[in-house]
Amino acid sequence: MAKDYKDASFKSLLEKLQEESWQLELLISGFAIFGLFSILEPLRTNMEIFQNNSVNNGSLVYKFIILSITYISSWILVCNLLLHVILRGIWIGALGLRYVSGDIDYDTLNYSPKFTKYLQKKVGSFDKYISKLETYCSIIFAIAFLLIFYVLAFTFTIIAIALIAIYILDNDYIPDGLREIIGVPIMLFIVFGMLLVFIDFLTLGGLKRKKWTSKIYFPVYWVFSFITLSFLYRPLVYNFLDNKLGRRLSILLIPIFFIILIASSYNYQISNYLRADNNSSAIYADNENYEDQLIKEEDFIKRVAIPSKVITDPFLKVFITYNENIEDNIFDFHPNLKPKKDLRGLQSDIDVNGNTVYPSFKSRSNYLKAFNDLYNVRIDSLKFDDTEFIVSQSKKGKLGFETYVNLKDLPEGKHLLNVTKKQIRRGDTSTIYFARIPFWHYSN
Repeated sequence: MAKDYKDASFKSLLEKLQEESWQLELLISGFAIFGLFSILEPLRTNMEIFQNNSVNNGSLVYKFIILSITYISSWILVCNLLLHVILRGIWIGALGLRYVSGDIDYDTLNYSPKFTKYLQKKVGSFDKYISKLETYCSIIFAIAFLLIFYVLAFTFTIIAIALIAIYILDNDYIPDGLREIIGVPIMLFIVFGMLLVFIDFLTLGGLKRKKWTSKIYFPVYWVFSFITLSFLYRPLVYNFLDNKLGRRLSILLIPIFFIILIASSYNYQISNYLRADNNSSAIYADNENYEDQLIKEEDFIKRVAIPSKVITDPFLKVFITYNENIEDNIFDFHPNLKPKKDLRGLQSDIDVNGNTVYPSFKSRSNYLKAFNDLYNVRIDSLKFDDTEFIVSQSKKGKLGFETYVNLKDLPEGKHLLNVTKKQIRRGDTSTIYFARIPFWHYSN
């Protein structure tokens, strides 16, 4: 295969491969569909796990993003390849029928002249129908992979914006003035460049046609060819655009995406008053706040959890899951606890210089004391000042804070657990509800 692409023998080989490519297409589609269907469910499960965990562990956001891209790309491939297999099946059936029956004989059908003329114009030759099916099959098979490249291009652009915001605009190691001088122009270039690339995509290369727009657009095009990795799949794009059918399909992609997006937003509402709320309250109990309801692998605690909806023990276990917002809130009230170097985020276990400093027992005790000062437990209107949270892990290994509340003197019946927290907003300190969980207390 390593031949000069201009060589006549190489072109002859390509034409031969084109004629026999349908076999490879079907083979790849079959194996791909089988493999994709076997990983879609594990992908979805792991994506939900990382989505729940990423709230409590910022470093897992990266894994969640990777899994989300993989999941979306897998569904794009499945949908396109299934359509490709269906059309290829019809194409193979048409070839078999042509072998038996030949072309369409409109005279044999003995229709009226009006219908015969109409069908000859609209339906035409059976060979033309087979040729169309062949074209559609080849284009759909190629566009399946091109769509994945588009998803990756969009993802890489968003990542580029996020990296500029994190490592330049929000980087404490760069002086404020220098951050704005460097970061703002780069951010504006990327954001406006993204809009120009999208406009060029919608217009099928409209910005490349006129001289004055092409001069402005060329630097953006050159930079974004690296950000989006378009240099890897650019020949596919232009091969689509120089084909009439390819251009039509490219134009149809945008409305199809919007239709799918809008269709996926619809939900069937069963009641005017009853619905699954996002958080537990005095009138709604979310299963994610009760440990005995977390049955599936992807089920995780939502902020705060208690053992069950019905508590028969003379005590109540309260577990608060850790997340980075909790630590930020502690730093707002206790700036002295904030380390010089924030160790949160993606970190390597390899420490070449041996400079990593782990917090002492005293500093961790002060951290926990600060947490207990900010987060409090109430049952109904009764505040429990004697509760003390310690660092613990849930049954599924989630890091958090755990305490036990004495229910010895609590009357039987329905009660509402209220977890409150102090926060600073615009310089003012306020106490808000962190979680509200209904439960029933009955003695054994």
